[in-house]
Amino acid sequence: MRVVADRFRPTAPDDREGMEALQREIAAAAVFEDAIDFTPDAIRDGEALVAGIDQAFLGERAVSAVVLVRGGEVVARAHAITPLSMPYVPGLLAFREGEPIVAALETLDVEPDLLVFDGSGRIHYREAGLATHVGSCFDAPAIGVTKNLLCGRPRDPTDGLAEGDRVAIEADDSMTAPDGTVVGYAYQSRQYSESKRINPVYVSSGHRLSAATALECVIACGGEYKLPRPTRLADRYADELKREHGG
Repeated sequence: MRVVADRFRPTAPDDREGMEALQREIAAAAVFEDAIDFTPDAIRDGEALVAGIDQAFLGERAVSAVVLVRGGEVVARAHAITPLSMPYVPGLLAFREGEPIVAALETLDVEPDLLVFDGSGRIHYREAGLATHVGSCFDAPAIGVTKNLLCGRPRDPTDGLAEGDRVAIEADDSMTAPDGTVVGYAYQSRQYSESKRINPVYVSSGHRLSAATALECVIACGGEYKLPRPTRLADRYADELKREHGG
């Protein structure tokens, strides 16, 4: 893959003000509507190539893993092991983990139709989470999927949802999006029928997708676990690489 918006590379500026300013610029340029040439059904039918992306850590190095999936089957894997440039700061995750992920994606000799991240997209204080930041660098359709809600508010309660249920996530006053804008969904991907102990995942568009289509794409990815299959496989690959390199 080739970075097409080099100015958006997630290399940390000198100060927090500069990082937040870049995030606002990225959010203004990002497209939170459908601008894709595939459908969720194409993912389900094996006609679209999906990249699952996740990371593990070796001290002050990031192990960035990419797994390419077509129709549920792994067709390729790629990775990069690179230094971390800064500590974790809420809302600025992309400046810690984004450049290592970009490095892994740049090793690919194919262009995935969709990037699926273990990280936020539009559900972010400045609408520029990891999926939005990296997706905008490559101008690639991207989705963020997280296990915890960074900001925004559920339209309805999310406790004890049945498998397959969804609840819209609206922007609140901690976000730059207009109050009440639907910025993503809580989605109950898996559940125990009796105890209902599994929490939902939170899905948002990173780039070139609406919130609703981003959710349908995640559903189309399938999987036997809580996370969608591509990111679950990337998580396993990242752990495998960590063990191989002394973690």
